[in-house]
Amino acid sequence: MMKHTKFIMLAAATMLIFGACKQKAEVTGEAPEDTTVEESAPAGDVYQFTVKDCENNTVALNDYKGKILLVVNSATQCGFTPQYFDLQRIYSKYHARGLEILDFPCNQFGEQAPGTNKEIHDYCTGKFNIVFPQMAKVDVNGENADALFVWLKSQAPFGGFDTSNPIGAQLDKAFRAQDSLYDKTSDIKWNFTKFLIGRDGKVAKRFEPTASFDEIEKAIESLL
Repeated sequence: MMKHTKFIMLAAATMLIFGACKQKAEVTGEAPEDTTVEESAPAGDVYQFTVKDCENNTVALNDYKGKILLVVNSATQCGFTPQYFDLQRIYSKYHARGLEILDFPCNQFGEQAPGTNKEIHDYCTGKFNIVFPQMAKVDVNGENADALFVWLKSQAPFGGFDTSNPIGAQLDKAFRAQDSLYDKTSDIKWNFTKFLIGRDGKVAKRFEPTASFDEIEKAIESLL
């Protein structure tokens, strides 16, 4: 019964993901994101960047020196949005040992992060009880991509969807149908892509949205 319920949940999540993906493709006549753009980026570490938080205050990532960071591009109306529960769970579990999660809402994928920064923050704190830092909405791909994400992508290329996962297999099939070379660029493909950064400020691992939280936790533990 549990396996059947899990399959139904996966199917429902897939429908939510691809409903938005298909709708955007039909309206624009293009793939959901331009996967041909490759931006140049500086080397170095994550501490060279500043970002804006959800109240538009400047945050220097140098303030997180010595921490383990998990940087996420998120959305509030995506099939993957319930991952907020898991993000908060691992934040509660590892925060005292040095983990910080930096959440960046992004409306580029199916327009699934509508609303103002305050509306998004109120929704996430109210529904998912998140207490980790939430930043201002950003672009992660294209000419207006935030410099932090340009750098992150240059350090950790797209690793492919987990096609043993039903959603991962369907994501791969859908993206490949629109662009057979979609996996050859480092662009972020969808909401809830995650970058794990070690205490040295370097990117240790990139996780696509279909990566299991067991895998993410093991990677975090290896850096503690």
